[in-house]
Amino acid sequence: MNKIRKGDEVVVITGKDKGRRGTVLQVIEDDRVLVEGVNIAKKHQKPNPNAGVQGGIIDREMPLDSSNVLVFNPKSKKGERVGIRVNDDGSKERIFRSSGEAVDI
Repeated sequence: MNKIRKGDEVVVITGKDKGRRGTVLQVIEDDRVLVEGVNIAKKHQKPNPNAGVQGGIIDREMPLDSSNVLVFNPKSKKGERVGIRVNDDGSKERIFRSSGEAVDI
């Protein structure tokens, strides 16, 4: 079970975009995350008329390491660490480490 999932709202804790919030668009191989509007890079795109792609310089989100983001807790209005709790029936759920509350999706 991954601690960070697609659709989570996260806060960047280090790097050039420190403090920015965004939604996880994609989790790449359990250790990289693609966050909406964060870690923007300029990419030089070659035109491809067959696919209808126009050439030029485009802005694109690049992946971040998952250790550089924390899941946003709306109650405390901060990014917090996430743990995994196994319930009595054997099911797993993600919880915030500080409060023990379940992470709502």
